[in-house]
Amino acid sequence: MTSSPSTYDKQPSVPLPPGSRVWLGAEAWQQLDEAARAAAGDRAPIVAVDCYPGVDVAGVVAELSEALPAYAVIDMEGAAKPITQIDHLICRSLTDDRVFGVMSHFTLDEFYVEAELDALAEAVVATGRPTILVGWGAALVPVEADVLVLADLARWEIQQRQRKGATNWHTDNGGEDNLRKYKRGFFVEWRTADRHKRTLFDRVDFVLDTNTSIREAGLITGDAFRGALARAAAAPLRVVPFFDPGVWGGQWMKERLDLDPSADNYAWCFDCVPEENSLLLEADGRVVEIPAMDLVLTQPRALLGEKTFARFGAEFPIRFDFLDTMEGGNLSLQVHPLTDYILDTFGMHYTQDESYYILDAEPDAQVYLGLKSGIDPDAMVAALEAATDGAHPFVAEDFVNTFPARKHDHFSIPAGTVHASGANAMVLEISATPFIFTFKLWDWGRVGIDGIPRPIHLEHGRKNIQWNRDTEWVDENLIDQVELVSEQNGVREERTGLHSLEFIEVRRHWFDTEAQLDTEGTVNVLNLVEGDVVEVVSPTNAFEPYRIHYAETFIVPASVGPYLIRRTADSTSETFATVTASVRGTRTTDN
Repeated sequence: MTSSPSTYDKQPSVPLPPGSRVWLGAEAWQQLDEAARAAAGDRAPIVAVDCYPGVDVAGVVAELSEALPAYAVIDMEGAAKPITQIDHLICRSLTDDRVFGVMSHFTLDEFYVEAELDALAEAVVATGRPTILVGWGAALVPVEADVLVLADLARWEIQQRQRKGATNWHTDNGGEDNLRKYKRGFFVEWRTADRHKRTLFDRVDFVLDTNTSIREAGLITGDAFRGALARAAAAPLRVVPFFDPGVWGGQWMKERLDLDPSADNYAWCFDCVPEENSLLLEADGRVVEIPAMDLVLTQPRALLGEKTFARFGAEFPIRFDFLDTMEGGNLSLQVHPLTDYILDTFGMHYTQDESYYILDAEPDAQVYLGLKSGIDPDAMVAALEAATDGAHPFVAEDFVNTFPARKHDHFSIPAGTVHASGANAMVLEISATPFIFTFKLWDWGRVGIDGIPRPIHLEHGRKNIQWNRDTEWVDENLIDQVELVSEQNGVREERTGLHSLEFIEVRRHWFDTEAQLDTEGTVNVLNLVEGDVVEVVSPTNAFEPYRIHYAETFIVPASVGPYLIRRTADSTSETFATVTASVRGTRTTDN
């Protein structure tokens, strides 16, 4: 392993507006009470705590009941439809597949009985007692709440809880396969929840962080929440990375990024997947954690830019993550769906085109990419089918090209191309965001770290393999595609990809002192792939200098415009390099 040591920041934060406060635990509940009574005047106050699915509603009810005994604290999810009705409603979106469903477009009111919501509202008004309504959809209860609270939760935290036995919303599936739990969240619950949240952002009075224990939950005002996101969309930022082990995981991140040395391995680092990552909002040393997706949903134009927003809506289309196979194993042999297939089969409007940027590699590292010229497709499919019984291993090298992988190589992988990263590579994966749509063709006979065989999707895969992407095509289109764009004033700019079938453009800048860049009206996602530390600076002092360490991914919102990346007073490296990804055709200068 040859990379420079890193002071990689695993807890980056975004400042709350000046004067903001973070209330914790008991002081948070007192603040809620004071705000509700002030808003209600002579009436008995009513508070609605609208929870993201996965929030410990019972824990919130218990904590508020203890902390605010004058209030009747009601779990309003009792007005939800029976789970059998909900299951029937969403079954077409879930399908029978273990991993894949169909993108849903439910609205939260479809999961509730309207008459029961009405009855609950009438009962609350009739009692004349201070009341707190808690649950996913508390804002749906047709009663005028004096205070509206969004109890938010990041998807990565939801996944951790589900792995420990937590259920999906309103269903008793604690012991179910985690992949099926995730599928229910990804295709139904989180789509519905984000659609519902968008109706709340402009009017919430408080945001409650439920990623920690309810007793120590952090509370900020809605104005502070909105102000922090507006500030975040006007300056460089990082989301909170998270790390996960895997059967092929390696040791590079553990050693270089100062992770838990007792862990067997780390396979993935998701350091720019806003659907899954968090943002930390900080004031006076106190932080609250919110989903990074809140930034995308509330500030899409400033963050993404007008043209990117027009193309994708409030969705972050670029994903950066790490795949660590150093001292590990090969990734599964896989293929991603073509756009027509992913839209027709799963309802997703763009696909998982991707690329492998080699951050580091051992001498024997290689990438599996494309098919060997002259192979018989029927023979390959037959060999893959035979391998599913576990007794007839698939010899990938008989059918799939392998190419040496060296540090700073960049391999384009448009959808439909068979591929895998081999062992002993540290990959920065730069790709489109639909990250779960991977059709595994062969997984080297392994089971998952949970002991359950990893799913193979050969039927989906064979319908998407592009058989013409043979040795010659790959060599001409996907290997060694670096083009010099310019070289002046000590800066070398290169285009490293991606293929014309992919919508992401990647530029690499080498420099000794500084490089001048410009978002030109579209979101930039970058990683410092060479050098120890730099700072991102506004030429007009529009934001404070922002420090970036080796291997850190960061976002420069479209609204920033011109910016500089330069060495700092304590930089020790002689040369620096960043890779910058953006969406092709979305700059203000593009016609």
